[in-house]
Amino acid sequence: MRLFGLMILGAAGLLIAADAPDPSQAQIDEIVQKFAAKEAQFAKARENYTYRQTARIQELEPSGTATGRWETVSDIVFDTAGKRTEHVVRAPVSTLDHILLTPEDLEDLRSVQPFVLTTTELPKYLIRYLGKEKLDEIGCYAFAVKPKKVDAGQRYFEGIVWVDDRDLQIVKSYGRGTGVFKKGNAYPKFETYREQIDGQYWFPTYTIANATLHFPEYDQRIKQTVRYEDYKQFRATTTITFGDEVDQPKPAPAKDEKKAPSPAKKQ
Repeated sequence: MRLFGLMILGAAGLLIAADAPDPSQAQIDEIVQKFAAKEAQFAKARENYTYRQTARIQELEPSGTATGRWETVSDIVFDTAGKRTEHVVRAPVSTLDHILLTPEDLEDLRSVQPFVLTTTELPKYLIRYLGKEKLDEIGCYAFAVKPKKVDAGQRYFEGIVWVDDRDLQIVKSYGRGTGVFKKGNAYPKFETYREQIDGQYWFPTYTIANATLHFPEYDQRIKQTVRYEDYKQFRATTTITFGDEVDQPKPAPAKDEKKAPSPAKKQ
């Protein structure tokens, strides 16, 4: 497994050597297309994994003391029909007093903070190459990303992504959610880190935001963390196509034949 602070070499070769000059525009365009295709593969693969997500938001005093808290612990699992679902394990009553979570905040938590830039999403964004950097010995291409336009009811990512220069997948993102929103709302900047799971895909494992939100009446310091843990690939005797079960025809049993017990859904 590759993660920040530890690097094990994989099978993919370097697209451009670390000491090579900056890539040409044609090479940059090729890198963007290739990493978007890899991101599409990653997004599809992640739909076949179970994991636990722990999201927490705290209101903080200037001293750093927590005065209010919202938390939700959920297991992303498959039900007995083989369909992907979210099971809330724990959701204490919120004690937040100065901020109100909006639908935009919850959408950011679900889809913007674990940002994925796939081939399908690519046309929605302007991508600008910033240069080559190293993140804990991992060679990366850095790109500035922002939406070309924003549509009502949609949330977008605006910030910087770092793409592994060998695996061509995002390993870190830094920015904030954006879109059409009501005046007076505020959204924090966040950092999301990924780790390599099962030697193939970089999955998000940790998001943190530590910011002061500026509202018309007051400022509020907050801290948000999201942990994605215990990734396990779902395996079953039925065919799963990323959340939807494909029904397989079964022969009718003979009149004097007893039905065999159903096979286990999980290993």
